[in-house]
Amino acid sequence: MESKIENISTIGINKSKNIIKGVLISIITTLILLCIFSAILAYTDVPESTITPVIMIITAISILIGSTIGNHKIQKNGILNGGIVGATYMIILYLISSILSGNYALNITSIILIIVGIVFGILGGIIAVNQK
Repeated sequence: MESKIENISTIGINKSKNIIKGVLISIITTLILLCIFSAILAYTDVPESTITPVIMIITAISILIGSTIGNHKIQKNGILNGGIVGATYMIILYLISSILSGNYALNITSIILIIVGIVFGILGGIIAVNQK
């Protein structure tokens, strides 16, 4: 009986580590890509109207990479774990941006970004489970 409890506890800890790892990789990837994009904006004539779509793309790519790498050792539940990575990342991003801006309202862009984050987290989880 104790063996089953220890086994379940170990599995839960490993899943939590995978999710945290995926979120951290996503955040680091986002920061790197945003620095590159900000340099491009500063030193070229790229219009500022590209900021919102590029941020959505950077967020999606970052979550996909983080979810894939964070969950590459799992063998099942890729959809769930990937979705949790995407949702956790989006919650952290929403809280940080809301605190910095002082605006806690959700607009259509925020909702689309949250959906994109969760979907790309799920895709990353699916990719991770199916890698050999």
